[in-house]
Amino acid sequence: MNIEYIKWFSKTLNKDMELKIYGSGGDSVLVFPCASGRFFDFEDSGGVRSLQHFVEEKKLMLFTVDSYDATSWNNYSISAAERAINHGRYENYIMGEVLSYIKQRNPKGKIYTTGASMGGYHAANFYLKFPEIFSGTVALSGLYSAHNLVGDYMDDNVYYNAPISYLPNLEEKKYLQAYAKGKIVICTGQGAWEEKMLEDSLALKTIFNQKKIGAWVDIWGTDVNHDWPWWHKQWPYFFSEILKE
Repeated sequence: MNIEYIKWFSKTLNKDMELKIYGSGGDSVLVFPCASGRFFDFEDSGGVRSLQHFVEEKKLMLFTVDSYDATSWNNYSISAAERAINHGRYENYIMGEVLSYIKQRNPKGKIYTTGASMGGYHAANFYLKFPEIFSGTVALSGLYSAHNLVGDYMDDNVYYNAPISYLPNLEEKKYLQAYAKGKIVICTGQGAWEEKMLEDSLALKTIFNQKKIGAWVDIWGTDVNHDWPWWHKQWPYFFSEILKE
């Protein structure tokens, strides 16, 4: 398997940012880490291994990025408004710098997003905000409401990064038409530490149904916990289904 380590100075974030690449062909997958996680977490936790045969068969090419959560959503030393603004900087970094690099390295493939826990939130949110750019998402065990980001605070920057807030009011045809072409997977278990994730996933399912958005919201069993061993089962299961179509 081709593995590369990449580092550059981000003008958007004014700091060095790192990522790793796995594979050399197929569709691209932008992998977000868990809360305040690093680019190497997906490999270290066994996530790369769970998708290894897709990578070796040149069906998927993985791009694992650093988070910015410690400066944005998880930075409780600053106000909620500032945290949301900082997330906007991360969005600009991903959509400007990282996406440009992915397209340069793998110009022919589709681009999917994925992640688990906080990474699942990022994966879903980036896809839902930019469905004309990404072809789909596999979001595992994520939280999708504004309350889980900043409590009761709300402004435009928070609103437009909380899918449970902005999706019900979304009427623009370009988004709905893009969703109809995309592959949306939202999954959570019903076991330990999945209670809030289950609540948010079911709320998303209701919204998707109301908007007639063809998403696959898959609720796994009461033995399925918020933990890596289950995500390792879910990633190959869902990507095998996506790649069939």
